[in-house]
Amino acid sequence: MSSRTLARYAWLSIAAALATMALKAAAWRLTGSVGLLSDALESLVNLAGALMALAMLSVAARPPDEDHAYGHGKAEYFSAGVEGGLIVIAAASIAVAAVDRLLHPRPIEQVGLGLAVSVVASAVNLGVALVLMRAAREHQSVTLRANAHHLLTDVWTSAGVLVGVLLVALTGWNRLDPLVALAVAANIVWTGWRIVAQAVAGLMDAALPAHEVARLERLLGAYAAEGIEFHALRTRRGGAQRFVSVHVLVPGDWSVQRGHDLLERIEADVRRELPPVMVFTHLEPLGDPSAMDDDDLRPGRRD
Repeated sequence: MSSRTLARYAWLSIAAALATMALKAAAWRLTGSVGLLSDALESLVNLAGALMALAMLSVAARPPDEDHAYGHGKAEYFSAGVEGGLIVIAAASIAVAAVDRLLHPRPIEQVGLGLAVSVVASAVNLGVALVLMRAAREHQSVTLRANAHHLLTDVWTSAGVLVGVLLVALTGWNRLDPLVALAVAANIVWTGWRIVAQAVAGLMDAALPAHEVARLERLLGAYAAEGIEFHALRTRRGGAQRFVSVHVLVPGDWSVQRGHDLLERIEADVRRELPPVMVFTHLEPLGDPSAMDDDDLRPGRRD
């Protein structure tokens, strides 16, 4: 995964944010809809998030060095966390504008042209979001995934705003516009909270998802037929990079070479099962009580 490849997706997100911001601002100017204004404000957040993503993806792509032996992958969580925070700020701005318009309703103008411009902006966001989602799966990127989900939320938000504007045009009830904008703000807050929560979980070294841990346990369990046991399985993730550590218990009369060969097999199996992953194994003798009596390992112990 090269920094050039990651930067290409970040620049795509920046271009989409600039284009949709201009289109949605034009739609707002044409109609005067506070709902469309909320959409335009969210595009500002998209732009800020995309710029942050560009910076952090470049950092995350750097190889390990003397000061960062485990790589720079956690930089992606800073990008996701900042983007989530910006989303919440944008939601607050939208809510303030919506409350003012709710108290002082105004008619919407040039509905047809304004909605057409907004639909074009949503189509741009949808196309870029699908590209980013595919890239996020391919490159295991937390930042690209957060950016893609944000853009998809923007698409659904725009759909809600369009419905609100249409309802105003059909019913003449101008307060529907700010009410929809408030609903949009609530949805944006929820999205921002989820992104921040995921970023915090990554920075706090949360374990890999349960289904991935289950795959590891099935893989290790296959060695039981050879009389091998495992404990102290621990997992975490740093951006795209996974980390797995496990203690391997073998008969005490094994040679060092035989134990080493087994660990090489296990590590290769884990790397094939969950790439990219850095694997740490520790060899211990079966039947030795001290091998299982380690207080430091007890919180994450899997016997």
